[in-house]
Amino acid sequence: MSDVDPYLWLEDVSGDAALAWVRERNAETVDELTGSPGFKVLEQEMREVLDDDGRIPYTVRRGGHLYNFWQDADHVRGLWRRTTLEEYRTDRPAWEVLLDLDALAETEGEKWAWAGSRVLAPEHRHALVLLSRDGADACVVREFDLETLEFVEGGFTVAEAKTRIGWIDHDRVWIGTDFGAGSMSASGYPLQVRCWRRGTPLADAQLVYEGRPTDLSASGWHDDTPGFERDFVHRQIDFWNQELFLLQEDFAGPPLKIDVPDDAGASVHRRWLTVTTKSPWLGHGAGSLLAFDLDAFLAGEREAEVLFTPDERTALAGYSWTRNHLILSTRADVSSRMELLTPGEGGWHRAPLPGLPPLSTASVTDTDPDVGDEYFHHVTGFLQPATLYRGTAGDDSESEGLKQAPALFDTAGLAVRQYFATSADGTRVPYFVVGPEDRPGPGPTLLYGYGGFEISMVPQYSAVTGRAWLARGGTYVVAGIRGGHEYGPGWHKAALGANRVRAYEDFAAVARDLTARDITTPAQLGIEGGSNGGLLMGAMLTRDPELFGAVVAHVPLLDMLRFHKLLAGASWIAEYGDPDDPADRAHLERISPYHRIREDGPAYPPLLLLTSTRDDRVHPGHARKMAARLREHGHPVLFHEHLGGGHAGATDHRQTAFNEALVHTFLWERLTPQN
Repeated sequence: MSDVDPYLWLEDVSGDAALAWVRERNAETVDELTGSPGFKVLEQEMREVLDDDGRIPYTVRRGGHLYNFWQDADHVRGLWRRTTLEEYRTDRPAWEVLLDLDALAETEGEKWAWAGSRVLAPEHRHALVLLSRDGADACVVREFDLETLEFVEGGFTVAEAKTRIGWIDHDRVWIGTDFGAGSMSASGYPLQVRCWRRGTPLADAQLVYEGRPTDLSASGWHDDTPGFERDFVHRQIDFWNQELFLLQEDFAGPPLKIDVPDDAGASVHRRWLTVTTKSPWLGHGAGSLLAFDLDAFLAGEREAEVLFTPDERTALAGYSWTRNHLILSTRADVSSRMELLTPGEGGWHRAPLPGLPPLSTASVTDTDPDVGDEYFHHVTGFLQPATLYRGTAGDDSESEGLKQAPALFDTAGLAVRQYFATSADGTRVPYFVVGPEDRPGPGPTLLYGYGGFEISMVPQYSAVTGRAWLARGGTYVVAGIRGGHEYGPGWHKAALGANRVRAYEDFAAVARDLTARDITTPAQLGIEGGSNGGLLMGAMLTRDPELFGAVVAHVPLLDMLRFHKLLAGASWIAEYGDPDDPADRAHLERISPYHRIREDGPAYPPLLLLTSTRDDRVHPGHARKMAARLREHGHPVLFHEHLGGGHAGATDHRQTAFNEALVHTFLWERLTPQN
């Protein structure tokens, strides 16, 4: 394999030659896909779905208010707003607008996108607002007054960087940002944890902790729970290994390490230390959830309360604390279960949270664990619009149904089924099929997958997929391949590093099973994925092209020999391997789609690549270079790059609607050519 890359110039994100090439490819794609009257109709439908006023405005409790960020047709960049629970219970709540991003963008001449906020408890008057330029991960920070609704003159302000920041008290924040040479990791994240005092220069902020140059990142945060005030530092060694430290009072003396395995997750709530294991520890299997009395643990005791033990069909999905209870979320064959756990003198009491239908997903959307036992959770499924509930942990009364999302496509005649395919090594791989209940034979089918970073593919309602695909007679399939977390940490580790091929074998097995069940044919089967899922799409294109009729890849990784040198790519070495390590380079060469492109062999199905100039996580050079090399070898490829949008590919509903119309026009025309 030649080490000479003729398309390195396309990695120059904003270079004149590269952007000229991008504009040419964009024009070709727009000309190819947007000319028919059906495109505009579909784009408008997508916009209607995304802007629908009936969407649930999910909130975060901060004191007496529920906070929400909202985008619609009249507020393209969005509104940060709040209301009361009493108002929220009504069909049309009255919202107090805190910050109008459209107005701010117009005033400042900058394409601001919302990147979140940090609000100081318990008064909830002062906020740190994070603003991104056109959707990038890097952001600026500005202090905002929630009484005057203005940015604070002379307040905490940070220039654009991949900043980590959080309140300690009114006059101090934890800050990690770009302090110059050596302060950021190779992936572009902060390595220094500093305490910054109001009114002092940022450069003079007190250095409290510094990660090693090889680390991924470091961050600090303050636990302001009354009676349990304390400060922590988190060291992220790589994507899957970390350390948690408890700081001593006034940061005097060395940090005290919370002595759990580096691959475990650890968090603290009041007196409890909770640990999620990824490898066997203290006699407990990988994927367990354990609880310890923190003071006893720090004194050397290791007797754990076992809150969850997995089995071959069930995995931990997550947990959320209220003040006095823990809500446990698990999945059995990728369908949700929830329990309420309560610590007491005789151990932990368990009670199921009822009302979860089969083949559905439930998750806690918000709690306020320092204050009370209120919780919000929602339930959704492929054909089931989300319902948002509010409950009080420990209260015997049923949860209150607060909001019901609208049904935005007709589900009559549609059904959801779960099947299992057998992968090359005999592994049983779950997948969901959503489509016509009584289709007489195979039809156009869209298969979605991801397969990495412990991300599970679960049932959830998508009005975009419903309108653009299901309503037209298509079948939609979601595959839970290895690399995800559908069956716990073992399911993820099975596709790490040199075993990445297992995820690709799983996905190919699902494709073959769909054909064997007469759900579709290779010519009618399209596939779609983004980011790591975009790598999956590239792998399928170059490994098993005969299985598919069309491929769509969003913001993809594709050059697996240079990914670690591009933007945040070094942070993923723990997932894929290190191209500079000869032991890893061999398998990375074998899975790198960019390097697998050949002129001979089976014909490739047509490919649509979408990326963003402002994606500062996965470099747009991956998609650019892939398109260029495919064109060189005569393979069918279309390419489109938004100049903004970040890793999401879009920052507003207009851009998202356009992207979705491109994708579904491309797929439908190629999978149903007779139409």
